[in-house]
Amino acid sequence: MKYDIGIIGGGIVGAATFYKMQKEYPSLKIVLIEKEKELADHQTGHNSGVIHSGLYYKPGSLKAENCIKGRHELVAFAKEHNIAHDVCGKIVVATDESELENLDKIYNTGLKNEIEGIKKLTGEELKIYEPSVVGIAGILVPCTGIIDFRGATAKMVELALSTQKESKLVLGEEVMSIENKEDYSILKTNKSSYEAKYLVFCAGLQADRMAKKDGVKIKEKVVGFRGDYYELTEQGKHKVKNLIYPVPNPDFPFLGVHFTRMTDGEIECGPNAVFTFKREGYGKTDFSLRDTWDALTYKGTWKLFFKNMRFGINEYRRAFSKKLFLKTLQRMIPSLTMDDLKPGRSGVRALLLRDDGDTKDDFRIEYHGNSIHVLNAPSPAATASLAIGGYIVDKAKEQFKLD
Repeated sequence: MKYDIGIIGGGIVGAATFYKMQKEYPSLKIVLIEKEKELADHQTGHNSGVIHSGLYYKPGSLKAENCIKGRHELVAFAKEHNIAHDVCGKIVVATDESELENLDKIYNTGLKNEIEGIKKLTGEELKIYEPSVVGIAGILVPCTGIIDFRGATAKMVELALSTQKESKLVLGEEVMSIENKEDYSILKTNKSSYEAKYLVFCAGLQADRMAKKDGVKIKEKVVGFRGDYYELTEQGKHKVKNLIYPVPNPDFPFLGVHFTRMTDGEIECGPNAVFTFKREGYGKTDFSLRDTWDALTYKGTWKLFFKNMRFGINEYRRAFSKKLFLKTLQRMIPSLTMDDLKPGRSGVRALLLRDDGDTKDDFRIEYHGNSIHVLNAPSPAATASLAIGGYIVDKAKEQFKLD
């Protein structure tokens, strides 16, 4: 089984790379290998389903540029291929005067990133968009939306496969080893072997391990953080129209607990962010000795813990207390009650963590021989996926000297 390109990882970034590569080079034979039995079964399928605007990202960064470009591409793709989505807009809510300075910073970042339609809101104006919200100021971001990321992933792969009949999707096979020859590589899975001239790794939660299997020397490690969600019950759903976000704390590497209307009509509240003892563990008590050992013997993990000790303790308390979770949600919607919430799902985010505990790294893509590795693609990678795929195709032209 010989291919021109092997793509490892069937999340939305791998799927978008497959789609963009096949569109640009319809004659190339490409194999996409995913270890799970379904596409988008980890970060893509467990995230909050938001089409991010690009509001929070440093102007000029890969995150900012690819999020904004990717958002436009993703919405156009969804329209063309009937993927469930809605550009419904969101509000960012300040509930305390201490948040106003950071609210202004976010607004100014949005202006620099040319986020269309953003505007400041007074406390009263917030109620025009979300009548149940109580805040002192906010930002309207009309170009934020929601989408079915699983559906988008499946469509990208379907379109790629229809372009080249000899390309292939392989599900349920895990790449166990990589044997690099002079002109090609052999990918050995738990079931078979595949030969490819060039490789692109979009391995998400396993990105660092796949890089090491390919001989890439990286100092960082991927550390997983689980996010738990609640859903609003039928009696509580009327309290949220679209998307409601808090002002993120600049000292904490996550956006904070927010409200998200999903494409299926459900409304999620969350996520929190707690260290997970299993990279692909979605239950609160899931445990992997290997994953735990990897994370807790890495000094970057402990640096992160010590930097964010107070936040981390609060996140853990919230993870096991519906009452504390509700209290956080009531900062923006005071009328919420315990009966308005029911337990929801969980997701795990991959953070490529530096040894100094820094998590604010940009998207990170590295090159090694005949391979390209997407080492760090946290949020907004799903929104940016088509732009990232295009970026990888451009880099592959240079790196692999594709005609």
